[in-house]
Amino acid sequence: MGGELALAITDRRAATLKARAYDGDLARIAVPAEAPMAWLRAVADPARDLESPMKGPFHSLRGGPAELHRAAIRLAKSAHLLPAALVLPVADGAALATAEGLTLIDMAEAGPALDLATPLSPVANARLPMAAAEKGRLHIFRPGDGSEEHYAIEIGQPPRDAPVLARLHSACFTGDVLGSLKCDCGPQLHAALAQMGTEGAGVLLYLNQEGRGIGLANKMRAYSLQDQGFDTVEANHRLGFEDDERDFRIGAGILRQMGFGAVRLLTNNPAKCRMLEANGIAVAERVPLRVGQTRHNAAYLATKAAKSGHLL
Repeated sequence: MGGELALAITDRRAATLKARAYDGDLARIAVPAEAPMAWLRAVADPARDLESPMKGPFHSLRGGPAELHRAAIRLAKSAHLLPAALVLPVADGAALATAEGLTLIDMAEAGPALDLATPLSPVANARLPMAAAEKGRLHIFRPGDGSEEHYAIEIGQPPRDAPVLARLHSACFTGDVLGSLKCDCGPQLHAALAQMGTEGAGVLLYLNQEGRGIGLANKMRAYSLQDQGFDTVEANHRLGFEDDERDFRIGAGILRQMGFGAVRLLTNNPAKCRMLEANGIAVAERVPLRVGQTRHNAAYLATKAAKSGHLL
């Protein structure tokens, strides 16, 4: 139909499979003519690595354009799917899309759209008394493209002309809601709100970037890999993701919209400080937030310190 059928996977997944990533950040795995769907799933999904250990050897395509494959992986990531895509270049994509009832996406538009931080607009806010602080207000921010909403919890009336006590908290359904002992997210959330309540002012951004940006389903896949003995970073890599897939430009944008230009940031992660600084928010102070350590998450926290630079 115009090109060779290939399964595009990230370089992280390729390293796990011992496949050559000639394109740097991805590998284009040639799909054998007789390959069944089970083979495709086994290459894409590390949950099948134990039950299907003999998938290779793989033939990686070398030379030629890889932009289509790269865009396909980025679209999969944006939908919180496994970062793998079956790609077949065709001579007339528009005609095929019309004939088969497929959605047609212009790569020239998709690439820049994925690069840009999605603009958010404030849509509603209301007073919200909380156990940590009775003078609370919840702000809802919504993107125009239909993607995830994000929230800002404002405590008191923090002045806009001084560094505000702030936290960028990524959603963690298992920790924040279920009280999971595998992480320290829930205790960090509540400790941050409590400290803001004690000081009488602050803002906590609750960003819907579950599982460090890979989504809840992929996070559960990572948990399954951790049960096999891989640490949190290794599990992400086996899935095909980077250590951290979050976009903290979102947090910087919300702070600016709320009128804050400087923060005292509640975090153990210096990378968050650097990200905010790079996006125009001054970090006057990094305020440590060391809570929630248990025997269940000791290895997880040690990995965050050793491999992700967290100061614990």
